[in-house]
Amino acid sequence: MRLSQMLFVTLRESPAEAEIPSHKLLLRAGYIRRIGSGIYTYLPLMWRVLKKISQIVREEMDATGAQECLLPQLQPADLWRESGRWDTYTQAEGIMFTLKDRQERELALGPTHEEVITTIAKEMIRSYRQLPVHLYQIQTKFRDEIRPRFGLMRGREFIMKDGYSFHANQESLQKTYQDMYQAYSNILRRCGLKFRAVDADSGAIGGSGSQEFMVLAEAGEDEVLYTEDGSYAANVEKAVSLPPDAEPSPFSNFEKRETPDTETIEKLCSFLKCSPTQVVKNVLYQAVYDNGMTVLVLVSIRGDRDVNDVKLFNELTRLSSQFGGKTILALKVPDAEEQQKWASKSLPLGYIAPDLEDDYIASAKQVHPKFLRLVDKTAVDLKNFVTGANESGYHVVGANWGKEFKLPELVVDVCKAKAGDRAVHEPSQILQTARGIEVGHIFQLGTKYSQAMGATYTNEQGEEIPLVMGCYGVGVSRLAQAAVEQSYDKDGIIWPVAIAPYHVIITIPNIGDAQQVEIAEKLYNELNQAGIETLLDDRDERAGVKFKDADLIGIPYRIVTGRSIKQGKVEVVERANHNTQEIAIEEISSTLKQWIAEAIK
Repeated sequence: MRLSQMLFVTLRESPAEAEIPSHKLLLRAGYIRRIGSGIYTYLPLMWRVLKKISQIVREEMDATGAQECLLPQLQPADLWRESGRWDTYTQAEGIMFTLKDRQERELALGPTHEEVITTIAKEMIRSYRQLPVHLYQIQTKFRDEIRPRFGLMRGREFIMKDGYSFHANQESLQKTYQDMYQAYSNILRRCGLKFRAVDADSGAIGGSGSQEFMVLAEAGEDEVLYTEDGSYAANVEKAVSLPPDAEPSPFSNFEKRETPDTETIEKLCSFLKCSPTQVVKNVLYQAVYDNGMTVLVLVSIRGDRDVNDVKLFNELTRLSSQFGGKTILALKVPDAEEQQKWASKSLPLGYIAPDLEDDYIASAKQVHPKFLRLVDKTAVDLKNFVTGANESGYHVVGANWGKEFKLPELVVDVCKAKAGDRAVHEPSQILQTARGIEVGHIFQLGTKYSQAMGATYTNEQGEEIPLVMGCYGVGVSRLAQAAVEQSYDKDGIIWPVAIAPYHVIITIPNIGDAQQVEIAEKLYNELNQAGIETLLDDRDERAGVKFKDADLIGIPYRIVTGRSIKQGKVEVVERANHNTQEIAIEEISSTLKQWIAEAIK
């Protein structure tokens, strides 16, 4: 392609909307253009990148025996109600675009396709002889993000590969799950990316277990905790750990003490001259279930630890049947406005004890009359601890479970693991931290959807058995931007060779020099004929502008038809490291072919 003929406009300044380097660079380099909040056009250079990523994904999926298909983007609400996820996606997470047709039937733009694919399996799979079946698609998805940001990282419209497998048993699912683990590893390796596979929370998709594939980058939204021995890695939402041992308590007798202005752990420990490891803090949450029931939750946890909201959400979801619900629509620490809706009197915030009286909850039809009391494992074994006194400005010291306070019946792990903690699998290993961008996620769904939607098969004994399912997703457009976030410098993007829009850009410093133009045209035709994707910068611009643009758009190799052509050579610059060398014109094709082959093997 000749750059003079391409829709190509670069920007010298970063648009105000862009927050992270990759977003700034993709806009500046003319890869994408913003159309609306979270909505972007993929311009010609970007579309080439996306097609290359899609092809790598397609090749790796096809190699596992998966079959490509294309599922409808428009989905009937009834399917989502059948699976029980309509309220979750329209109210709890609230990320699904919905609409009504002229017959007032509710529809959704697909954020994911579990319901559609399960319906297909229900209608088409009858016997164990048809199993396993694995279908996938590469398609645009839609999610009404609360705060679209970071360009293609968190948009409202994005390209995704999603796949779904159906099995007769868990053993068969496990084999495909491992195949997908390897395929996803191959995809990221072939795209030239540094990545880490981590244990993950399954979220609204559900299932018994899942793993995320993280492209490592400082601007990643996710925190990954891992051990140096390579035996453990998890998203912080899922991670478990052994926190440091609690320090000995300086208090041996139980007493109530005045502790003015100590509503935070830091202030309290400074005032009492004690360690936060000897404090039981009690965090109040408000959970709203899908049946409208509000439940007030009191979580007791060690003072130096934070509650992991995702773990807590999962625990409360497991308890949903106790409150007549199926799922949680909202979970948060209630602010003053929320408290007014259910509190019978002012709460002693910052000074709450584990035995906060239930009479703080006003009698109301849709509010559970008692606090749901949970204790995190970190607080269970504390002796002579410090905690609130249920009175503003006062705490108690020297308290013990089973004596001054009843230990809550529900002992849970809702503690947020953090760097510096000991690993559960090997306490001598200390958790390290890294930032990552989630670009892939594989799930073992089990029978969650097949049972809910009646998707069964007949086994060898003639019994109707729910299909066992797996689900596997790759964010194609997100992966493209993640590659930029992982690899750039002050001059612009540094694309991995395998997914760069072009392998080579030929720059003509002086378009008025007939010899420079002649050599450039000759190499342009020769390289393209040799299968080397080549861009020719034949614009009537200053050489400095062309060099800056070449660096900005990140093409792996730049050929400059400058002064060295008089010696029968051209200058070749490697974008990744700015290494420059002069190579004989007749050797350019073979040399670049070898470099490219080595880079993408």
